Amino acid sequence: MGQEIERKFLLQDDSWRGDIQRSISMRQGYLVGNPASSVRIRVEDEHAFINIKSATLGIQRQEFEYAIPPGDAESMLNAFCAGAQLTKVRHLCFFGRHTWEIDEFAGENAGLIVAEIELSAVDEQFDRPPWLGEEVSEDARYYNVCLIERPYTRW
Repeated sequence: MGQEIERKFLLQDDSWRGDIQRSISMRQGYLVGNPASSVRIRVEDEHAFINIKSATLGIQRQEFEYAIPPGDAESMLNAFCAGAQLTKVRHLCFFGRHTWEIDEFAGENAGLIVAEIELSAVDEQFDRPPWLGEEVSEDARYYNVCLIERPYTRW
């Protein structure tokens, strides 16, 4: 069974931009209807994925992700996720032994920037970059699937 252990943080300032190693444009949508999980279709530049994640609050969740043909992903986004999509640019920043994924949202979530780190254990230690702010891992408002229902600009 796949497991995701991920912590989310806000940022103190824009100094993280100097640490960007790579940026990826993303468009993703959610297939709705099951309160126990989220099913996401994501296009990342020229790649595409389907992701199934348990709908549990916290830093540890079940997760399964599989590559799919980009054309199929675009068709699914257009046919099944018309009103349930978001766009963002994911910036990859390396700090200490970890890669930080910093998501800069667009559209109705413009202005929101969230840093995420994936860990191999719930209690894994990591170096805190100086630009890291408040942890929001337990706040469901920051989950991408929730940003579709209640975008950041409406908070």
